[in-house]
Amino acid sequence: MTGVLSSQQLEGLIAEGAIAADPPVRAEQIQPASLDLRLDHVAYRVRASFLAGQGRRVVDRLAEFEMHRIDLSDGAVLEKGCVYVVPLMESLALPEGVQATANAKSSTGRLDLLTRAITDGGAEFDRVPPGYHGPLYAEICPRSFSVLVRPGMRLNQIRFSGGGAALCDAELAALHASDTLVDCAPVIDDGLGFSVDLRPASGTLVGYRAKPHTGVIDLDNIGHYAPAEFWEEVHTDRGQIILDPGAFYILVSREAVHIPPGYAAEMAPYLAMVGEFRVHYAGFFDPGFGHGAAGGTGSRGVLEVRCHEAPFVLEHGQIVGRLIYERMSEEPTTLYGAGLSSNYQGQGLKLSKHFKAV
Repeated sequence: MTGVLSSQQLEGLIAEGAIAADPPVRAEQIQPASLDLRLDHVAYRVRASFLAGQGRRVVDRLAEFEMHRIDLSDGAVLEKGCVYVVPLMESLALPEGVQATANAKSSTGRLDLLTRAITDGGAEFDRVPPGYHGPLYAEICPRSFSVLVRPGMRLNQIRFSGGGAALCDAELAALHASDTLVDCAPVIDDGLGFSVDLRPASGTLVGYRAKPHTGVIDLDNIGHYAPAEFWEEVHTDRGQIILDPGAFYILVSREAVHIPPGYAAEMAPYLAMVGEFRVHYAGFFDPGFGHGAAGGTGSRGVLEVRCHEAPFVLEHGQIVGRLIYERMSEEPTTLYGAGLSSNYQGQGLKLSKHFKAV
């Protein structure tokens, strides 16, 4: 298998036992090019983030760093600023030649909920090597809001691939010529560049900034919370804003993005020297995102931005990230937004699904 595995191929891995779960994987976990992962029943509050390291198991490192355990069975709060490790219900017995990459789901990233997968023997976050046999864990660090979680909640997702799937720049340019990946002249340099929109078509609202002192967000509550209780609006009529160190922002890309059915994409950071800020937490774009046949005519990419060391001026149209397009091994039977619970098809500037529409 070469390329990113599609939903029907994931079903094959489940049937073969390469993806196992207790309880079994549910149909709604399977996305066009990824699998949602579920929290199990206990969270370990740990002193610090860690990786297992070569030849070591996560459970052994937990004995070293654990502070206390939290039973999630009836719901429990993961507090802002703390680090937790939660075993996942899914485990893997990957065949040689198949690797996996995990990432936070869109709604998780938009809450500034840092969520990364860790594995036994792992030397990197969110990376599962070919042939891995073992359990999966989620490291969770709420950065802006404390959250209420329960077993079975899906905060991150995993994508499987075989061989070289990423398109080179020449292939990306050819795909844009045939399928129009963005609604403007593309910037192609080690991926498809995207920029920030700070000159909206109407009004002056360009984003949201997380408030520092808020209540708890129950992740099961959809369309429930008033945005003003958790977010400050960010306005500008000058095409620029100043990012404050440590603050978290929701902004939107200037480009409307299109992912054709035979491809998937991952959001990746831009060059570090363009500014001391991070521009994404959730990074998977499924086949069909922004695709006309799946109910989209190009969809903006929501940018989850955190500034680091010093205040930084962000300008309209500034390149802040890039999309790495990957070939699908097979075109999925169902596209993003077509008959699925796809919350962000056709989106513009939009908070996570937990908030009432603005």
